[in-house]
Amino acid sequence: MEKHKAGYLEGIISIVVNSVLFILKFWAGLVTGSIALTADAWHTLSDSLSSIIVIVGVKLSSKKPDDEHPFGHGRWEQIAALFIAFLLGIIAFDFLKDAIIQFKNHESTTFGTIAIVVTIISIILKEALAQYAFYIGRKTNNVSIKADGWHHRTDALSSVVVLIGILFANKFWWIDSVLGAIISIMLFYATYQIAREAINKLLGENPSPELIDKIKKSVDAYRSEDIDMHHFHIHNYISHQELTFHIKLENDLSIEEGHKIATDIENIIHKKFGIISTIHVEPLNFKHNFD
Repeated sequence: MEKHKAGYLEGIISIVVNSVLFILKFWAGLVTGSIALTADAWHTLSDSLSSIIVIVGVKLSSKKPDDEHPFGHGRWEQIAALFIAFLLGIIAFDFLKDAIIQFKNHESTTFGTIAIVVTIISIILKEALAQYAFYIGRKTNNVSIKADGWHHRTDALSSVVVLIGILFANKFWWIDSVLGAIISIMLFYATYQIAREAINKLLGENPSPELIDKIKKSVDAYRSEDIDMHHFHIHNYISHQELTFHIKLENDLSIEEGHKIATDIENIIHKKFGIISTIHVEPLNFKHNFD
């Protein structure tokens, strides 16, 4: 499945399932009079908003390069992921605030069978959505879809808190507020992870040692003479990656020969790794001030 089609499909499935779960939870909250279930219903509805952001991000990132954006629009995925991280942070803060207030007021809730059934259904469906989003995220390397998976996971965890509160509310009045605080800390950590990955990609990253090692082995297989490859920099535009680095060649090679070697290496890298590369050729004995 193509990357952008997979992103659309994940977002649409998420919106449909979350809308159905919102109706079920909200109905159960009204029937049982449970504030926790009603709040959890609105939490579920917020997932639909994050899925809409994913779809918008995929749509924007699929736009072709133009005069103003010659490297494409792929980084919209990171921007969408930051929006989702922001939403997660707000939800985490609300969880922590409500848990503290509930604990201070010694509040407890009376639940019924309907609440148990609806909450279990929610946990199963939300974790299934999370696994699906993580799978699509790994296949397409789409950060915003991975972030959406975390949003599904957090809703499943919040439903677990509600379920535990339902089962043990009669014995421990404080269990819902304590577990709510724990989940909020987990949400803050998920927010940090999502935001860090998106920001790192926006700011730029060093190519991994594994990638550099594979490239060097591919070049060694192409040319028996030792080529000094250094100053690697990778530019991640999501829809494609561009790699720049330097190579040192024998001093007596002509410009034409050096150009051919550099072009051959660029073609090898594009064919094997799908990365567009630009190579700067230097004499073998050349020294940079920053070497």
